[in-house]
Amino acid sequence: MAAPNLKEKYTTAVAPALVKKFEYKNVMEIPKIEKVVINVGCGDCRDNPKAIEAVVNDISMIAGQKAVITKAKKSVANFKLREGMPIGVKVTLRQDRMWEFLDRLFNVALPRVRDFRGINANSFDGRGNYAFGLTEQLIFPEIDYDKIDKIRGMDIVICTTAKTDEEARELLTLIGAPFARS
Repeated sequence: MAAPNLKEKYTTAVAPALVKKFEYKNVMEIPKIEKVVINVGCGDCRDNPKAIEAVVNDISMIAGQKAVITKAKKSVANFKLREGMPIGVKVTLRQDRMWEFLDRLFNVALPRVRDFRGINANSFDGRGNYAFGLTEQLIFPEIDYDKIDKIRGMDIVICTTAKTDEEARELLTLIGAPFARS
């Protein structure tokens, strides 16, 4: 029998454990993961359209769905930035693609980081959402080292329906997030 994926693990083990710990009265109170947003800011891409396409391709391979180009909302003279110029790439994952990405992130990509001791357990925003950054896209097995033009970092935000950081931390811990030992 194959190992259960994260979605099955959530319904069979995580949700009942959360109900037991936080004593929820209603099934709708149980925190869930709503979406995962992957964002890459690339200010150097404003002059080079090929670089932005390379970033879109990398993030699309990592996420398994087409990434969108984010454009500047305002002009900033100090950064030589005009309104409408491409300044980044993002992708929002939901449902099955989100669960599959989280599984690869926690079990394959993060353990490949050199000197990895866990992700920071204090990076919650106060409303149950968790954000952290990666310094290179090479930790994902989909990326071929020979085909990248530049090593780029990315921000990953995990949005949950949890009301507090404690609930969200417990949810992510039970799902398998490798938090650093304090």
